Amino acid sequence: MIAVVQRVSESAVKIDGKIKAEIGIGVMVLLGIEEADNQEDVEWLSRKISNMRIFDDEAGVMNKSLLDINGEALVISQFTLHASTKKGNRPSYIKAARPDVAIPLYEAFKKQLVTDLGKEIGSGEFGADMKVSLVNDGPVTIIIDTKDKK
Repeated sequence: MIAVVQRVSESAVKIDGKIKAEIGIGVMVLLGIEEADNQEDVEWLSRKISNMRIFDDEAGVMNKSLLDINGEALVISQFTLHASTKKGNRPSYIKAARPDVAIPLYEAFKKQLVTDLGKEIGSGEFGADMKVSLVNDGPVTIIIDTKDKK
């Protein structure tokens, strides 16, 4: 799994012109799933995002986690994170998981994040044409790849 985690002061996702979900202070996660991903990736990534210290403490140092600040999360599926641009000018998405693999893992990730955060989260809709907006706070953007554990 690849996740692009952005610290936000607000974020929302619209589908067909209607707000599906919106959050305040927290993280907006773009989630890309590949064929090789499994439940271990789901659990590791959810723990990493929940505990990653990317929020400022009283001294202005990034020393607090999403859990520490009781922040919110918005998760959006994005298969294009697995794009290969090695050949030509048209990205290849061969590494991105097919829906029969990706949807259950996407749902499992959302459920695990709810468990780890102890609160409901917002999400997009797998495969939908979504309009995502956010105010990136910082800006802080972290890319996490469960295969490299970085």
